[in-house]
Amino acid sequence: MAAAGVGAAPAAQVAPAQPVSAASTKSVDPEKQKLIGTTQKVNRIREITARKTVEALQISAQLTQLHEVDMTKVAELRKANKPAFQEKHGVNLTYLPFFAKAIVEALVAHPNVNASYNAETKEMTYHADVNLSIAVDTPAGLLTPVIHKAQELSLPELAKAIVDLADRARNNKLKPNDLSGGTFTITNIGSEGALSDTPILVPPQAGILGTGAIVKRPVVITEDGIDSIAIRQMVYLPLSYDHQIVDGADAGRFLTTIKDRLETANFEGDLELS
Repeated sequence: MAAAGVGAAPAAQVAPAQPVSAASTKSVDPEKQKLIGTTQKVNRIREITARKTVEALQISAQLTQLHEVDMTKVAELRKANKPAFQEKHGVNLTYLPFFAKAIVEALVAHPNVNASYNAETKEMTYHADVNLSIAVDTPAGLLTPVIHKAQELSLPELAKAIVDLADRARNNKLKPNDLSGGTFTITNIGSEGALSDTPILVPPQAGILGTGAIVKRPVVITEDGIDSIAIRQMVYLPLSYDHQIVDGADAGRFLTTIKDRLETANFEGDLELS
């Protein structure tokens, strides 16, 4: 190794940190910038999240199956009905209620996915109700409040429940019952642009479904037996499930039921606008 001095290569210069450009500040949390160079005690939500996700991977046989769904018809239906939906039901018509409705119907059709396994008693419980947990990003961390008996709710009622739970989660107004009893979880991984992820399910739930960002892409479509390339609005739906409860073929059938419902997009009556 050459010693510093005559004949030695000049020392590498460390470039000063550059400020974040204005174009990239949308996703930057100024409060988190204050954490640089510090050591902090984690809050209760982070502690619980850390513990439960590690435990989940230790006691369940998790794997992820990914399906691609054409959301073009849903996107067109949503665009055409957003103003009327807002006026009649008082909430914004996002994509999440469409996903929630399709998932709830699929869980009713595939009760083995809306199930829990007890390894000690070697018993499987097929839940009478679909209690849909909704992953919510809050300033304090991730919370998953529950829409109880979601199978009894209409699409507008699901939309209102999602808005209500998300608002109360972000404002620390959830009650204990709001966070208990979930049988399946949906997480909007596309909210910050992610196309896909591998969500971690938390037992005793059998599954968690992620909804990626909906993006326009050229895809091959077939109409009247003729293939062509068209611009379609596509989304990836990753399903993480517990292989102790759900086999791969069953996971595929469950996702196909959701895919068919969303691509057919017969939601006009579900919007309850007439």
